[in-house]
Amino acid sequence: MDAQVEQLKAFSTTTISDALDRLGVAGQVFGITPLDRAFRLAGRAFTVRTIPVAAARGTVGDYIDDVPPGSIVVLDNAGRLDATVWGDILTTMAHRLGIGGTVIHGVCRDAARSLELGYPIFSRGVYMRTGKDRVQGDGYNVPISLGEVRVEPGDVLVGDADGVLVVPQGREAEVLGIAKQVTEAEDLIRQEIEQGSRLDEARVRHRYFQLQSRL
Repeated sequence: MDAQVEQLKAFSTTTISDALDRLGVAGQVFGITPLDRAFRLAGRAFTVRTIPVAAARGTVGDYIDDVPPGSIVVLDNAGRLDATVWGDILTTMAHRLGIGGTVIHGVCRDAARSLELGYPIFSRGVYMRTGKDRVQGDGYNVPISLGEVRVEPGDVLVGDADGVLVVPQGREAEVLGIAKQVTEAEDLIRQEIEQGSRLDEARVRHRYFQLQSRL
């Protein structure tokens, strides 16, 4: 078990986002959302980069047998919306292997299988057209991007109803420390306003805005 991943999993993406802001880390991914708002994921990145097909056409998907259980498959298809890189068979295999979920800078298809199995997929959308003969694998466990966010192999991906973000490997402890501070302060503020306190005064008492300010 990866203790740091398990600890990060306990926090919402909104709380981790505040921690990233305080550290000046741009890890929040824009425009990639879960197929089901109930989906949650947390795990280390197994990265995959795809490119348009070359003259000698390659394959997409054969890497799945090498993904460690609990990992998150992170696919960089350059945000392409007209050709998928993930579908029914990959979902079925990933679920059987105990993979923690899939995050796609692009689109998936066969969404019904993901919902049926409860396998978490976060993507830019759903589209039925296959990527076969349109895209091919170009790199595995290499640096990739999810839009403006860089992802290195082993970085931690956390996703929930509000989206997905990336915690760089080696900074988990810093993020966890601040996330705990934010959670404690928000819990105290929530308790006070439920008892009739003014929100602005409660926030000042618990140094709420300092917790979100960059160090």
